[in-house]
Amino acid sequence: MDWDKLRIFHAVADAGSLTHAGDTLHLSQSAVSRQVRALEESLNATLFHRHARGLILTEQGELLFDATKSMTKRLDAAAARIRDSEEEVFGELRVTTTIGFGTLWLAPRLPKLYEKYPDLNIDLMLEERVLDLPMREADVAIRMKEPSQADLIRKRLMSVHMRLYATPEYIEQHGGAETMSDLAAHRLICQNINSFQVGAGASLVQQLLSNEIPSVLYVNNYFGVLQAVLHNLGIGVLPDYVTQDFPQLVRILPEVDSGEVPVFLAYPEELRQSKRIAAFRDFVQEEIITHRKQLRELGNL
Repeated sequence: MDWDKLRIFHAVADAGSLTHAGDTLHLSQSAVSRQVRALEESLNATLFHRHARGLILTEQGELLFDATKSMTKRLDAAAARIRDSEEEVFGELRVTTTIGFGTLWLAPRLPKLYEKYPDLNIDLMLEERVLDLPMREADVAIRMKEPSQADLIRKRLMSVHMRLYATPEYIEQHGGAETMSDLAAHRLICQNINSFQVGAGASLVQQLLSNEIPSVLYVNNYFGVLQAVLHNLGIGVLPDYVTQDFPQLVRILPEVDSGEVPVFLAYPEELRQSKRIAAFRDFVQEEIITHRKQLRELGNL
């Protein structure tokens, strides 16, 4: 099968338009159209439904597009490895992690990474869904559980704990809590037990809700929980790493704890030699050492 025709087909399928694909490829619309028709003839299949507003893939076209997407990701991985054969750290690094960890812990520390590697471009993808690293949906992941996907290099970074926190202002106005049953007099701010989160966090929330708490605010990520707590809406279930950057938070019911939640860094085996991955991994490990030292000084470890 002609690789050049596949490249043109992929661009058309991705853009949904001969004109837009031509602009991307620096080819005329007629040249793009000829290549697509030649590919259809070689496969004896119609790849696009053509209509006035653009192009829609046929069932056969969808099958071929899935294949070219996989090929493109593999080619991107190969290109990344070739670029990383140099000593310099530069180019794009796609990092995925949860919304809470990415906004509250990782993003505030990135200036140090950019200061050291000014030519590095981070594409930070924050979502609770676990992206497929072997299929190159991202280059490196930081997750609150050990990744189960095959062909990944994994490294345990640290452990976090889900605990209860409130502001001094909230406690002054509403009082604290001496026992679990006292929580019934407060609003609980937490993630829904059915939302994407680690099992330990969901179990802790389920345990807390068994105290017949009348008022609950559910937020689907810890950044939102933190904002609600900081605005004195109630007592929130938060990961303990927020205490370094928000030392004003007061821990409620110190005996209430989710237990250890492991944090893992993972990346595909094929990127083992990547200079960008190594730079990011080393940076995160150094920041965690600093983070743990500061937590010890605060008495939170």
